[in-house]
Amino acid sequence: METALSSEIRTERARLDAARDALRRMREDVLTTETSLGDAVVDKYTNAVLRRSRERRAELLADLPDVPLFFGRLAFPRGRLFDGEDGGPRDGDRPDSPDLGYIGRRNVHDGTGTPVVLDWRAPVAAAFYRASPRDPMGVLARRRYGFGAGGELTAFEDEDLTAGGPGGGAEDGRGGGLLAAEIERPRTGPMRDIVATIQPEQDDLVRAPLETTLCVQGAPGTGKTAVALHRIAYLLYTERDRLNRSGVAIVGPNRSFLSYIRNVLPALGEVRVEQTTLAGLLGLGEARRTDTAEAARVKGDARMAEVIRRDLRSLLREPEQEVAVAVGARRYRVPAEDVAALFGGLAAQDLPYAAGRDLLAQRIAGAVQSAMERAGRPCDARTRARLARSREVASAVAAIWPEADPVKLVLGLLTDPDRLARAAEGLLTPEEQEAVLLPGRPRGPESARWSEADLALIDEAACLIERPGSVGHLAVDEAQDLSPMQCRALARRAGTGSATVLGDLAQATRPGAVRDWDELLDHLGRPGAERAVLDRGYRVPAQVIGFAARLLPHIAPGLGAPVSARRAPGALRLTRAAPGGLAAAAAAACADALRTEGSVGLIAADADLPDLHRALLGAGLAAALLGTDENALEAERLVCVPASLAKGLEFDTVVAAEPAAIAASAPGGPARGLRLLYVALTRAVTRLHVVHADPLPDALADPGA
Repeated sequence: METALSSEIRTERARLDAARDALRRMREDVLTTETSLGDAVVDKYTNAVLRRSRERRAELLADLPDVPLFFGRLAFPRGRLFDGEDGGPRDGDRPDSPDLGYIGRRNVHDGTGTPVVLDWRAPVAAAFYRASPRDPMGVLARRRYGFGAGGELTAFEDEDLTAGGPGGGAEDGRGGGLLAAEIERPRTGPMRDIVATIQPEQDDLVRAPLETTLCVQGAPGTGKTAVALHRIAYLLYTERDRLNRSGVAIVGPNRSFLSYIRNVLPALGEVRVEQTTLAGLLGLGEARRTDTAEAARVKGDARMAEVIRRDLRSLLREPEQEVAVAVGARRYRVPAEDVAALFGGLAAQDLPYAAGRDLLAQRIAGAVQSAMERAGRPCDARTRARLARSREVASAVAAIWPEADPVKLVLGLLTDPDRLARAAEGLLTPEEQEAVLLPGRPRGPESARWSEADLALIDEAACLIERPGSVGHLAVDEAQDLSPMQCRALARRAGTGSATVLGDLAQATRPGAVRDWDELLDHLGRPGAERAVLDRGYRVPAQVIGFAARLLPHIAPGLGAPVSARRAPGALRLTRAAPGGLAAAAAAACADALRTEGSVGLIAADADLPDLHRALLGAGLAAALLGTDENALEAERLVCVPASLAKGLEFDTVVAAEPAAIAASAPGGPARGLRLLYVALTRAVTRLHVVHADPLPDALADPGA
């Protein structure tokens, strides 16, 4: 005889099937509804816009077969959620049966408009994440679902949220076994959304209004990246019209990181968000060279903004000659002193360089027009525009206010010691000036190989010449590695919008990076941003985070140690390899990890990784190499990860090879090396296996040993 539990699961599976059918009908309605205006109107442009709009709406309604359409349910007192007898789903046919709200990744309704699934971003759905027995938020009960392979509903778990109700969930509203199982579920490939497991403190940040700029300091495993992605999805739900006009962008530290997060927003129904690196956002191509630590430090310093400004302004020349424009048989003259006055008035203003150049042409043309009018020659509204384009005015402007190219300007500045000395006088020491000069002295832009710091300088010059556009919301992850000059570049892209800034000061590994969040927010132009700290980890086990936290007094003494919400048996293992036996020991550790579920990452110093990768292949292990293949995270369960690219990634098992070599591989001093090691050790969400032939760094010594 069928048990009550299995009967309830069958009922809920039927609900899920009905929701998928309803979503399919919604999409079919969009695709089959005629949106063009027809031949009678003959407006091809409007018809194309309408068709594209229809395609976008259909794209948002696409079903993902392996992603459950709903993941939770709220029970409200009858009449609280739906009006009328047939307003929506209810728990049974009793007169007092509660209203049921199924919470999922998007809104779904049936043919009558009755809600079948409520979008997790809707105001009523906030109770799914925040309600607790202490504050039930008007909810009677919360149900979470468990899913198996292919998105099949396999289990459910109820929490009674009524005051004093028996069998209630956790007092803080963090849920029970199914929630923990979902958080700890092994994973392979790119990051997935956490929409079913958002915690109350994360939900507060996700639902922050668009006008708020957030700065989140987050320890490893606290979900700060997920918070940013889900906040974007939330803002696109609540402010879609505004953000569709102004745009949204996510800036990550490298392409490997972007590959890791690329599926999260599409799974939440958001497909029109730019995900890019800083170089991609600036539109200057990717960096092809790595600076020395000192060069990166000086180029990233905010003093370079004034150096660039001085060099650009040095192109201006005081007028020394009159401007004479031939119109018909007569020449109309603007005396040199008048041209100088026009120039001086514009040069004293804080104008974009290109705008000042255009205005100078217009004002000289205006002076010529005035001379023409005084001579009795008739002028109309188009006269000044014609004069501004004249050969004589254009020639005068070119001599006084020449065109400027940002790439050529920075190239000239960084290859000419005398020119740099003039622009940097009183700002940079002679040693600092020498550090920033380009090696090899490239002869032209086509032969120059730019670093990431160089790209920020080029952008500074480009934006002094012509101000860039701004996006409605900018999310910046791993922001602790940004230099002041890079912060300035981002500030210009968020000048009229808001931002979400995330990072962990303990993971700052790049020379020239900002020292703290106050400095970063000042350079971003957001000193009043709302601050938040995420220090409760849900993914990284306590044994792993505790081991890595031994480094914190040496790398970020002002930060408290993160707290892990869980322990995992066998989460930490240390293996001392025989001299010369590191590669074999790492291969054995990886082979052992592959016998368990989930993804495996072998993290090592960048220089050591090619040999270790060859050792894995020689041992018969299929292993992808991150940095050489954009799809490495999906190609194999086992991925070899250079320590410099590990930031932001997660693996169920991490094999950290030779921690001392990782710590020694980062430029900029011992503290940055230990921070890079901290990054590598905290990528594990189930097990960390440390393999080493050399002694561990002193900072990792067991305090109790």
